[in-house]
Amino acid sequence: MALPLAAGAATWRCCGHLLTRPFSQATRRGARPGGEELGRLPLDDLGSVPRPAGGLELLFGLSPCLLALRAARRRVARLLIQAGRSGLEGQRAELLRAAEARTIPVLRPRRRELDVLCRHQVHQGVCMEVSPLRPRPWAEAEAEKARPGDDPQQLWLVLEGLQDPRNLGAVLRSAHFLGVDKVITSRRNSCPLTPVVSKASAGAMEVMDVFSIDDLAGFLQARARQGWLVAGTVGCPGPEIAPSSKIPITSCLEFLWDRPTLLVLGNEGSGLSREVQASCQLLLTILPGRQLPPGLESLNVSVAAGILLHSICSQRKGFPVEGGREQLPQDPQDPLAASEAASVARHPGLSSGSKEKRQDGG
Repeated sequence: MALPLAAGAATWRCCGHLLTRPFSQATRRGARPGGEELGRLPLDDLGSVPRPAGGLELLFGLSPCLLALRAARRRVARLLIQAGRSGLEGQRAELLRAAEARTIPVLRPRRRELDVLCRHQVHQGVCMEVSPLRPRPWAEAEAEKARPGDDPQQLWLVLEGLQDPRNLGAVLRSAHFLGVDKVITSRRNSCPLTPVVSKASAGAMEVMDVFSIDDLAGFLQARARQGWLVAGTVGCPGPEIAPSSKIPITSCLEFLWDRPTLLVLGNEGSGLSREVQASCQLLLTILPGRQLPPGLESLNVSVAAGILLHSICSQRKGFPVEGGREQLPQDPQDPLAASEAASVARHPGLSSGSKEKRQDGG
Protein backbone atom coordinates (compact mmCIF):
# COMPACT_ATOMS: atom_id res chain seq x y z
CA MET A 1 0.00 0.00 0.00
CA ALA A 2 1.41 3.39 -0.93
CA LEU A 3 2.49 5.58 1.93
CA PRO A 4 0.69 8.95 2.22
CA LEU A 5 2.63 12.10 1.47
CA ALA A 6 3.83 13.59 4.75
CA ALA A 7 2.45 16.91 5.90
CA GLY A 8 4.87 19.76 5.39
CA ALA A 9 6.49 18.29 2.29
CA ALA A 10 7.04 19.96 -1.03
CA THR A 11 5.93 18.18 -4.20
CA TRP A 12 6.82 18.80 -7.81
CA ARG A 13 6.79 16.97 -11.12
CA CYS A 14 9.87 15.88 -13.04
CA CYS A 15 9.51 14.03 -16.35
CA GLY A 16 5.89 13.27 -15.48
CA HIS A 17 6.65 11.79 -12.05
CA LEU A 18 5.43 13.08 -8.69
CA LEU A 19 8.32 13.61 -6.32
CA THR A 20 8.42 14.63 -2.68
CA ARG A 21 10.93 16.61 -0.64
CA PRO A 22 10.39 16.35 3.13
CA PHE A 23 11.38 19.47 5.03
CA SER A 24 13.48 17.76 7.70
CA GLN A 25 16.95 18.09 9.13
CA ALA A 26 17.67 14.44 8.24
CA THR A 27 17.03 15.12 4.59
CA ARG A 28 19.20 18.24 4.61
CA ARG A 29 22.04 16.13 6.01
CA GLY A 30 21.61 13.66 3.14
CA ALA A 31 20.04 10.85 5.22
CA ARG A 32 16.84 9.09 4.19
CA PRO A 33 14.37 8.94 7.12
CA GLY A 34 13.25 5.36 7.56
CA GLY A 35 16.04 3.99 5.41
CA GLU A 36 16.47 3.43 1.68
CA GLU A 37 13.77 0.73 1.36
CA LEU A 38 11.11 2.83 3.14
CA GLY A 39 11.99 5.84 1.03
CA ARG A 40 11.42 3.84 -2.16
CA LEU A 41 8.03 2.40 -1.16
CA PRO A 42 5.85 5.26 -2.52
CA LEU A 43 7.62 5.14 -5.88
CA ASP A 44 7.47 1.34 -6.04
CA ASP A 45 3.76 1.21 -5.34
CA LEU A 46 2.97 3.90 -7.89
CA GLY A 47 5.09 2.07 -10.43
CA SER A 48 6.74 5.27 -11.65
CA VAL A 49 9.01 3.91 -14.38
CA PRO A 50 10.31 6.33 -17.01
CA ARG A 51 7.93 6.90 -19.92
CA PRO A 52 9.61 6.84 -23.35
CA ALA A 53 8.85 9.55 -25.86
CA GLY A 54 5.92 9.36 -28.27
CA GLY A 55 3.27 8.30 -25.76
CA LEU A 56 4.92 4.92 -25.18
CA GLU A 57 5.55 3.18 -21.87
CA LEU A 58 8.19 0.76 -20.65
CA LEU A 59 6.93 -2.80 -20.19
CA PHE A 60 9.34 -4.94 -18.17
CA GLY A 61 9.67 -8.59 -17.22
CA LEU A 62 9.97 -11.73 -19.29
CA SER A 63 6.36 -12.97 -19.14
CA PRO A 64 4.71 -9.57 -19.70
CA CYS A 65 6.90 -8.86 -22.73
CA LEU A 66 6.47 -12.32 -24.24
CA LEU A 67 2.70 -12.38 -23.73
CA ALA A 68 2.38 -8.84 -25.09
CA LEU A 69 4.14 -9.94 -28.26
CA ARG A 70 1.95 -13.01 -28.59
CA ALA A 71 -1.27 -11.08 -28.00
CA ALA A 72 -0.26 -8.33 -30.47
CA ARG A 73 -2.54 -5.79 -28.77
CA ARG A 74 0.18 -3.20 -28.28
CA ARG A 75 2.37 -1.32 -30.72
CA VAL A 76 5.98 -2.26 -29.96
CA ALA A 77 8.69 0.28 -30.76
CA ARG A 78 11.68 -1.78 -29.70
CA LEU A 79 12.80 -4.68 -27.52
CA LEU A 80 15.69 -4.45 -25.06
CA ILE A 81 17.39 -7.66 -23.94
CA GLN A 82 20.25 -7.65 -21.49
CA ALA A 83 23.65 -8.05 -23.11
CA GLY A 84 26.36 -10.30 -21.81
CA ARG A 85 24.47 -13.57 -21.89
CA SER A 86 26.20 -16.41 -23.75
CA GLY A 87 23.34 -17.32 -26.05
CA LEU A 88 19.62 -16.91 -25.46
CA GLU A 89 17.55 -19.95 -24.53
CA GLY A 90 13.97 -20.78 -23.64
CA GLN A 91 11.57 -17.88 -23.39
CA ARG A 92 14.25 -15.29 -24.12
CA ALA A 93 15.04 -16.99 -27.41
CA GLU A 94 11.32 -17.18 -28.18
CA LEU A 95 10.97 -13.50 -27.38
CA LEU A 96 13.81 -12.63 -29.74
CA ARG A 97 12.35 -14.76 -32.55
CA ALA A 98 8.91 -13.17 -32.12
CA ALA A 99 10.43 -9.68 -32.28
CA GLU A 100 12.45 -10.50 -35.37
CA ALA A 101 9.38 -11.99 -37.07
CA ARG A 102 7.62 -8.63 -36.59
CA THR A 103 10.76 -6.68 -37.58
CA ILE A 104 10.90 -5.02 -34.17
CA PRO A 105 14.28 -3.38 -33.46
CA VAL A 106 16.27 -5.22 -30.78
CA LEU A 107 18.86 -3.54 -28.54
CA ARG A 108 21.30 -5.24 -26.15
CA PRO A 109 22.03 -2.86 -23.23
CA ARG A 110 24.06 -3.83 -20.18
CA ARG A 111 22.39 -4.83 -16.92
CA ARG A 112 23.21 -1.51 -15.27
CA GLU A 113 21.56 0.42 -18.09
CA LEU A 114 18.41 -1.70 -17.84
CA ASP A 115 18.34 -1.21 -14.06
CA VAL A 116 18.41 2.56 -14.49
CA LEU A 117 15.92 2.51 -17.35
CA CYS A 118 13.44 0.39 -15.36
CA ARG A 119 14.13 2.31 -12.13
CA HIS A 120 15.40 -0.88 -10.48
CA GLN A 121 12.17 -2.81 -10.98
CA VAL A 122 12.58 -6.59 -11.40
CA HIS A 123 12.93 -6.64 -15.19
CA GLN A 124 14.57 -10.09 -15.60
CA GLY A 125 16.84 -8.68 -18.29
CA VAL A 126 13.99 -7.77 -20.64
CA CYS A 127 11.89 -4.70 -21.38
CA MET A 128 9.98 -3.23 -24.33
CA GLU A 129 8.83 0.22 -25.37
CA VAL A 130 5.13 -0.24 -26.10
CA SER A 131 1.88 1.67 -26.51
CA PRO A 132 -0.30 1.79 -23.37
CA LEU A 133 -2.99 -0.83 -22.77
CA ARG A 134 -6.28 0.60 -21.54
CA PRO A 135 -9.51 -1.01 -20.26
CA ARG A 136 -12.13 -1.53 -22.94
CA PRO A 137 -15.35 0.51 -22.68
CA TRP A 138 -18.25 -1.56 -21.40
CA ALA A 139 -20.22 -0.70 -24.54
CA GLU A 140 -17.99 -3.12 -26.45
CA ALA A 141 -18.95 -5.97 -24.11
CA GLU A 142 -22.63 -5.05 -24.38
CA ALA A 143 -22.35 -5.67 -28.11
CA GLU A 144 -21.60 -9.31 -27.31
CA LYS A 145 -25.09 -9.56 -25.77
CA ALA A 146 -24.09 -11.94 -22.97
CA ARG A 147 -27.22 -13.28 -21.27
CA PRO A 148 -27.60 -15.41 -18.13
CA GLY A 149 -29.19 -18.21 -20.12
CA ASP A 150 -26.05 -18.65 -22.19
CA ASP A 151 -24.22 -20.37 -19.33
CA PRO A 152 -25.60 -20.89 -15.80
CA GLN A 153 -22.04 -20.79 -14.44
CA GLN A 154 -20.76 -17.51 -15.80
CA LEU A 155 -18.60 -15.60 -13.35
CA TRP A 156 -17.69 -11.95 -13.78
CA LEU A 157 -15.31 -10.21 -11.40
CA VAL A 158 -16.18 -6.58 -10.61
CA LEU A 159 -13.53 -4.37 -8.98
CA GLU A 160 -14.47 -1.11 -7.29
CA GLY A 161 -11.68 1.36 -6.66
CA LEU A 162 -8.65 -0.94 -6.49
CA GLN A 163 -5.71 1.47 -6.41
CA ASP A 164 -2.59 -0.55 -5.65
CA PRO A 165 -1.03 -1.76 -8.93
CA ARG A 166 0.41 -4.89 -7.36
CA ASN A 167 -2.94 -5.81 -5.85
CA LEU A 168 -4.67 -5.30 -9.18
CA GLY A 169 -2.06 -7.37 -11.00
CA ALA A 170 -2.30 -10.22 -8.49
CA VAL A 171 -6.12 -10.20 -8.75
CA LEU A 172 -5.95 -10.34 -12.56
CA ARG A 173 -3.50 -13.25 -12.40
CA SER A 174 -5.82 -15.24 -10.13
CA ALA A 175 -8.88 -14.37 -12.23
CA HIS A 176 -7.20 -15.57 -15.41
CA PHE A 177 -5.84 -18.73 -13.78
CA LEU A 178 -9.18 -19.73 -12.25
CA GLY A 179 -11.30 -19.07 -15.32
CA VAL A 180 -13.19 -15.82 -14.64
CA ASP A 181 -15.18 -14.90 -17.75
CA LYS A 182 -14.94 -11.10 -17.56
CA VAL A 183 -13.24 -8.48 -15.39
CA ILE A 184 -14.90 -5.09 -14.94
CA THR A 185 -13.40 -2.13 -13.12
CA SER A 186 -14.90 1.15 -11.99
CA ARG A 187 -13.57 3.99 -14.09
CA ARG A 188 -13.36 6.32 -11.08
CA ASN A 189 -10.61 5.91 -8.46
CA SER A 190 -9.17 2.76 -10.05
CA CYS A 191 -5.56 1.97 -10.87
CA PRO A 192 -4.82 2.15 -14.62
CA LEU A 193 -3.34 -0.83 -16.47
CA THR A 194 0.30 0.08 -15.95
CA PRO A 195 3.48 -1.95 -16.58
CA VAL A 196 3.64 -2.60 -12.80
CA VAL A 197 0.17 -4.18 -12.99
CA SER A 198 1.29 -6.32 -15.94
CA LYS A 199 4.39 -7.51 -14.08
CA ALA A 200 2.39 -8.31 -10.93
CA SER A 201 -0.06 -10.29 -13.08
CA ALA A 202 2.82 -12.28 -14.63
CA GLY A 203 1.60 -10.96 -17.99
CA ALA A 204 -2.02 -12.07 -17.57
CA MET A 205 -3.08 -8.45 -18.13
CA GLU A 206 -1.69 -8.70 -21.67
CA VAL A 207 -4.12 -11.46 -22.71
CA MET A 208 -7.22 -10.58 -20.67
CA ASP A 209 -10.08 -8.29 -21.60
CA VAL A 210 -10.55 -5.78 -18.80
CA PHE A 211 -13.59 -3.52 -19.12
CA SER A 212 -14.36 -0.26 -17.36
CA ILE A 213 -17.68 1.32 -16.46
CA ASP A 214 -18.82 4.67 -15.02
CA ASP A 215 -22.02 3.79 -13.14
CA LEU A 216 -21.09 0.62 -11.27
CA ALA A 217 -24.15 0.52 -9.01
CA GLY A 218 -26.49 1.01 -11.97
CA PHE A 219 -24.69 -1.76 -13.85
CA LEU A 220 -25.08 -4.19 -10.94
CA GLN A 221 -28.76 -3.37 -10.52
CA ALA A 222 -29.40 -3.89 -14.23
CA ARG A 223 -27.70 -7.30 -14.16
CA ALA A 224 -29.71 -8.33 -11.11
CA ARG A 225 -32.92 -7.56 -13.01
CA GLN A 226 -31.67 -9.85 -15.80
CA GLY A 227 -31.33 -12.78 -13.41
CA TRP A 228 -27.69 -12.47 -12.31
CA LEU A 229 -26.68 -12.93 -8.67
CA VAL A 230 -24.73 -9.91 -7.43
CA ALA A 231 -22.45 -11.10 -4.61
CA GLY A 232 -20.46 -8.48 -2.75
CA THR A 233 -17.62 -9.17 -0.35
CA VAL A 234 -17.05 -8.08 3.24
CA GLY A 235 -14.60 -8.77 6.00
CA CYS A 236 -15.49 -10.89 9.00
CA PRO A 237 -18.89 -9.58 10.21
CA GLY A 238 -18.48 -6.85 12.80
CA PRO A 239 -19.52 -3.28 13.62
CA GLU A 240 -18.85 -2.14 10.04
CA ILE A 241 -21.81 -4.26 8.86
CA ALA A 242 -25.00 -2.48 9.82
CA PRO A 243 -27.16 -4.77 12.01
CA SER A 244 -30.26 -3.50 10.17
CA SER A 245 -28.87 -4.58 6.78
CA LYS A 246 -31.19 -6.99 5.02
CA ILE A 247 -28.40 -8.37 2.82
CA PRO A 248 -27.55 -11.92 3.98
CA ILE A 249 -23.91 -12.71 4.79
CA THR A 250 -22.60 -16.16 3.90
CA SER A 251 -19.24 -17.89 4.23
CA CYS A 252 -17.65 -18.46 0.83
CA LEU A 253 -17.41 -22.16 1.74
CA GLU A 254 -21.21 -22.34 1.99
CA PHE A 255 -21.91 -20.50 -1.25
CA LEU A 256 -23.75 -22.50 -3.92
CA TRP A 257 -22.98 -21.34 -7.47
CA ASP A 258 -26.18 -22.16 -9.32
CA ARG A 259 -26.66 -19.14 -11.57
CA PRO A 260 -24.61 -16.47 -13.38
CA THR A 261 -22.79 -14.43 -10.76
CA LEU A 262 -20.98 -11.13 -10.40
CA LEU A 263 -18.42 -11.16 -7.59
CA VAL A 264 -17.74 -7.60 -6.40
CA LEU A 265 -14.51 -6.66 -4.58
CA GLY A 266 -13.94 -3.24 -3.03
CA ASN A 267 -11.14 -0.81 -2.31
CA GLU A 268 -8.13 -1.97 -0.28
CA GLY A 269 -8.90 0.32 2.65
CA SER A 270 -12.60 1.15 2.61
CA GLY A 271 -14.10 -1.92 0.92
CA LEU A 272 -17.30 -1.52 -1.07
CA SER A 273 -19.00 1.86 -1.20
CA ARG A 274 -22.43 2.08 0.42
CA GLU A 275 -24.12 2.49 -2.95
CA VAL A 276 -22.45 -0.58 -4.45
CA GLN A 277 -22.98 -2.69 -1.32
CA ALA A 278 -26.67 -1.77 -1.35
CA SER A 279 -26.83 -3.09 -4.94
CA CYS A 280 -25.68 -6.57 -3.82
CA GLN A 281 -28.08 -9.43 -3.11
CA LEU A 282 -25.58 -11.40 -1.04
CA LEU A 283 -22.37 -10.69 0.87
CA LEU A 284 -19.63 -13.31 0.93
CA THR A 285 -16.98 -13.45 3.63
CA ILE A 286 -13.95 -15.55 4.57
CA LEU A 287 -14.04 -16.84 8.14
CA PRO A 288 -10.79 -16.65 10.12
CA GLY A 289 -9.29 -19.71 11.76
CA ARG A 290 -8.80 -18.01 15.12
CA GLN A 291 -9.81 -15.00 17.20
CA LEU A 292 -8.06 -12.00 15.68
CA PRO A 293 -6.77 -8.82 17.34
CA PRO A 294 -8.00 -5.43 16.07
CA GLY A 295 -6.46 -4.48 12.75
CA LEU A 296 -6.15 -8.06 11.45
CA GLU A 297 -9.82 -8.78 10.77
CA SER A 298 -9.41 -8.79 6.99
CA LEU A 299 -7.12 -10.12 4.26
CA ASN A 300 -5.19 -8.36 1.54
CA VAL A 301 -7.62 -7.88 -1.34
CA SER A 302 -5.59 -9.98 -3.79
CA VAL A 303 -5.34 -12.87 -1.29
CA ALA A 304 -9.06 -12.64 -0.57
CA ALA A 305 -9.79 -12.62 -4.31
CA GLY A 306 -7.83 -15.85 -4.79
CA ILE A 307 -9.64 -17.62 -1.95
CA LEU A 308 -13.10 -16.45 -3.03
CA LEU A 309 -12.56 -17.23 -6.72
CA HIS A 310 -11.22 -20.70 -5.99
CA SER A 311 -14.11 -21.42 -3.65
CA ILE A 312 -16.58 -20.50 -6.40
CA CYS A 313 -14.77 -21.81 -9.48
CA SER A 314 -14.08 -25.21 -7.91
CA GLN A 315 -17.82 -25.85 -8.34
CA ARG A 316 -17.52 -25.55 -12.11
CA LYS A 317 -17.92 -28.75 -14.07
CA GLY A 318 -14.54 -29.98 -15.26
CA PHE A 319 -12.60 -28.01 -12.63
CA PRO A 320 -9.53 -30.04 -11.52
CA VAL A 321 -10.84 -30.34 -7.92
CA GLU A 322 -12.75 -33.64 -7.81
CA GLY A 323 -15.77 -34.38 -5.68
CA GLY A 324 -17.51 -31.01 -5.94
CA ARG A 325 -18.30 -29.62 -2.49
CA GLU A 326 -17.71 -32.89 -0.66
CA GLN A 327 -15.77 -32.52 2.57
CA LEU A 328 -13.18 -34.83 4.05
CA PRO A 329 -14.34 -36.79 7.11
CA GLN A 330 -13.49 -34.93 10.29
CA ASP A 331 -12.11 -36.50 13.40
CA PRO A 332 -14.36 -35.40 16.29
CA GLN A 333 -11.21 -35.15 18.41
CA ASP A 334 -9.49 -32.91 15.85
CA PRO A 335 -9.00 -29.51 17.56
CA LEU A 336 -8.84 -27.68 14.19
CA ALA A 337 -12.24 -29.04 13.14
CA ALA A 338 -13.68 -28.02 16.50
CA SER A 339 -12.14 -24.56 16.08
CA GLU A 340 -13.73 -24.14 12.64
CA ALA A 341 -17.14 -25.19 13.96
CA ALA A 342 -16.83 -22.72 16.81
CA SER A 343 -15.80 -20.01 14.33
CA VAL A 344 -19.02 -20.47 12.36
CA ALA A 345 -21.06 -20.47 15.55
CA ARG A 346 -19.57 -17.11 16.56
CA HIS A 347 -21.11 -15.42 13.48
CA PRO A 348 -24.92 -15.54 13.60
CA GLY A 349 -25.05 -13.73 10.24
CA LEU A 350 -23.64 -16.87 8.64
CA SER A 351 -26.39 -19.22 9.72
CA SER A 352 -28.31 -21.42 7.31
CA GLY A 353 -31.09 -18.84 7.37
CA SER A 354 -28.94 -16.55 5.22
CA LYS A 355 -28.52 -19.30 2.68
CA GLU A 356 -32.25 -19.94 2.58
CA LYS A 357 -32.95 -16.28 2.00
CA ARG A 358 -30.56 -16.21 -0.95
CA GLN A 359 -32.03 -19.31 -2.54
CA ASP A 360 -35.46 -17.72 -2.26
CA GLY A 361 -34.16 -14.80 -4.28
CA GLY A 362 -33.19 -12.53 -1.36
